[in-house]
Parts: sequence; C-alpha cells; structure tokens
Amino acid sequence: MKVAIVLEKITAFASAALAVMSRVWKPVWRVLTFGPSDDLISPKRILCVALEKGSVSIAVGLRFLSKIKITGSRSYAFEENRYPQPENLGSSVALAMNDLKAARTDITLSIPKAWAVVRTADFPSTVKENLADVLFYELDRLTPFRPEDALYDFQILKDDAGRLIILLVAAKADLIQQCIDALKERGIHVNRVTVNLSGIGTLCRYSEKGTDALFVEMDNNEYEGALFLDGFINETLTGSFPSKDEKLRVEIISREIVSLLESVKTQGRSPQIVFLLKEPSPSLQEQLKLQLNQPIKILNGTGMKLGPSRPQKRIPYAAAGGVLESLWPKAKGFNLLKKGRYEKQKTHFALTTILILTILAMWTLYMVAPLQIEKKRREEIDHQIMLRKEDVKKVEALKKEIETIDGEISTIHNFKGNRPLALDVLKELTTILPTSTWLTRVRITETTVDIEGYASSATGLIPKLEASKYFKKAEFASPTFRDARQNADRFLIKMEIEGTRTEVPKKAAIGELGNEEE
Repeated sequence: MKVAIVLEKITAFASAALAVMSRVWKPVWRVLTFGPSDDLISPKRILCVALEKGSVSIAVGLRFLSKIKITGSRSYAFEENRYPQPENLGSSVALAMNDLKAARTDITLSIPKAWAVVRTADFPSTVKENLADVLFYELDRLTPFRPEDALYDFQILKDDAGRLIILLVAAKADLIQQCIDALKERGIHVNRVTVNLSGIGTLCRYSEKGTDALFVEMDNNEYEGALFLDGFINETLTGSFPSKDEKLRVEIISREIVSLLESVKTQGRSPQIVFLLKEPSPSLQEQLKLQLNQPIKILNGTGMKLGPSRPQKRIPYAAAGGVLESLWPKAKGFNLLKKGRYEKQKTHFALTTILILTILAMWTLYMVAPLQIEKKRREEIDHQIMLRKEDVKKVEALKKEIETIDGEISTIHNFKGNRPLALDVLKELTTILPTSTWLTRVRITETTVDIEGYASSATGLIPKLEASKYFKKAEFASPTFRDARQNADRFLIKMEIEGTRTEVPKKAAIGELGNEEE
C-alpha cells in the first residue's frame, strides 16, 4: 500500500515537472528556431476567390508582424441559384485584382461545399508516416472519386489508442481544373484550393477567440452548415426547405441544431451558434432566438473587425474566411492541390539571427541607395531643362507661327472650294452659249449670275443653262423682245450658282462686265 502511494506521488511530481519544463521549453525553442520566414515577421498577401451560388466574392488580406487585415473586398452577382461559369470567374477576378491593386498576389480558390465530400476515416496509427500514400490507395473506397481524378487533403483529428481519426475533404478535379484554367488564361495562378465551410470555420474561430462554433448559412430555399470543434469540421448539415414559410424554416433548422448540440453536450462543449442569413429578416432572427432559447450570432447584423479601420457589415464572409485560413498560422485549413503531401519545414537555429541582421543591413542599403541615385538623376534632369529652356521657347514660337500659317492656308482653301471662281463661270458661259449669241452685260455675285444680251432665239438658252453643272434655276428676269435693227431677241436672264447658299444676303458682286460682246 505504501509503495503504491509513493509511486503515485512520484508520477504526479514527474507529470508536474514535465508540464513546467514544457511551458519553459516552448518559448526557448521558439527563439532557437526563429528564422526570416517566421510568421511573426514574414509579410504575406493573399487574394481569396470564393465561389457561391449566384455570385463570386473576393477578398484581399495582408499579414505583417503577425497581424492580419482584410484590406479590400469585391462581390459580383451572376445568375441566381447557379455557380458562375469559368469564363465569368476569370473576368471577375481580373477586374477585382485591378481594382484592389493585387497584382502578383498569391491566390486561394475556395469552392462550395456542394462540390466536395467531407467525411472522417479511421486508420491504424502505424500508417501515420505514410498516410498520404495510404489515402491515395483508399480514396476510391472512402469517396466517389478515383485518386487520379480527385483533389483532396486531410487533417488528423485524433491519434489515440493505436488509431488515427482523420478528416478528409475531396472534390472532383475536372470541375476545379476548369476554374483554374480560366484564371490561368488571364495570367492568374492558383496556389491553394480550399472549401468555403473550412474558411467559415476559421473565420468563426478567429473572431470568437478559439471557441467551438456551429455555423449555419440559410436562405429561402436551402441551408448549409457545420459543427466546428477545435477548429475542425466535426459534422455537416445541409438540406432544403419545402416552402418559404418562416415558421416552418425555423422549426426545421432548429431540429438540426438541437440534434448536433445534444451530440456534443456529453463532451462538456457548448459551441457558439452563428447564422449567416442571405436574405436577412428581423422577424426571422427573432424567431430563431426564441426557438433555440440560447444566444446566437447573426453575421449580417453584427459585422466583424477584420478591416484596417472599422467593422464591415457586408463583408464577403466565405472569401474573408479563405484569406484567414491562408494567413493565420493557427488555422487548420486544407489545400486540395497538395493531396496531403507537404514538405517538411526546415528548422532554423541561432545562426538565423546573423542572417536577419545581414538582411536588415542590406535592406537599409537597398532603400537608401535608390533615393540617392534618383536625387542625382533629378538634378541632372533639372540642369538639362535649364540648358534647353531657350530652345523650347523658340520651338513654341515656331509652333504658333505654323499654326497661324496653317489657319490662313485653310481659309484660302475653303474660300476656293466653297464657290466657283468668276473665270470658271465666264468659261462655262463661253462654252454653252451658241455662237449666234452675244452678251452685253454679265454680273456675277457669290450666289447668282445675271446675263444680258442678244440671241437668235432667247428661249433656247434656258435649257442649255439649266444643263450646266454651274447653274440652276435659270429664268428670264424681264420679258424678251425682238430687236428689228439687230434681227435678234434681246434677253435678261438670272440664275443661281450651283452649290452655294442663297439665304445669306451678299452685298458685293464678285465681278461685272458691261457693254462687252462675245
């Protein structure tokens, strides 16, 4: 009996000593293995693209000195109740990257839960070292997909009593590859593929300081959600509503939630209930609170402090969750592109400190040297400008002179082109009038021509004048009469010059010939 008591005391003392040593050793090991790629100092920027029914949501996040900020977001609506086509996805992401100035940013693609299979699996602990290979051969048994046709990843939930319990997420590769290829055509390369529900779980855990959460997203037609324990998806729930009646929807979703809560109540867990209502309604929120009879959180109404300044009430939560999953070191997320195969992180030791100091010195030199170079370059440019200032003034004066001359030339060309010259009119009259006709008077204005003279037959002149390309509306200005002495008809004809405006009165005649015979 005494031996048992002594052994019990020794065991308790050893356990306490190990706990103290562990608490002391962890920060020491952290310092010894500190490197330039450590999350505390390594800056990282992520753009997450979340596919949802009827929309694409995009968020950009930055991690610096272990602080994470959502620096911007965009949402684009498409056909309701359908997922966006790959070509629409590519154009939307390209537009958002330009708006958010997120070029050369790592890209995370977050796919909807409907595209993926989420389930737990049980393996012997002996396969832990080769678990990725084991999953490759067992995937067609655990999921509807063949290993070569699927993208998948896993997390170890529990390693106890010789058994491994893992959480497996798998999706059909063809469906995701179409989206990746559409983005690749626009020069956008996807680095990570995760699931919306996983990102939402990270978001809830990040905002609720690590507590368990039960998340439900619902609209008028269907609902989807998951129970997150210790940051992992423990159970999923999904379904549709038979009608849009709020009371019926609240009853259905309450039964699902109560069932999940009862399943974890025996473990002493009380997860935070979080709702994302796509079509928020005050009455629906109140009915949910009354029906569940416990505190709930409505994301639509409370907002979250994820931005650099103030809470964003309309934040795209799926995209923001994907950003957090990619940036937060404590996130327990997935990357389906890896298929469970990750490279082991290299451990850095004390020499890392020397490397950091060297990098800081080089970085300082890199920041200062360009400033000095640019300063000297600016001084040289100013000097060259002063040397050429007089030449520039001369060039400007020549430009103004050229513009003046061009204007005068244009005016002359317009003057010549707007109406025929008097010489052309006289030449035309000489051509079309018979040889038996002679003129005693010709009066030419900008728009009209008046001719007076004698002809063997005055009436035959009108058709000839009308047929000319220079004249129109030819008519007698006064009655013709037969001059017996000349044995010819005396006439006075007026007409308009073709292609000129007659509505503007013209005061001066271009030319006038009188008492001349042709």
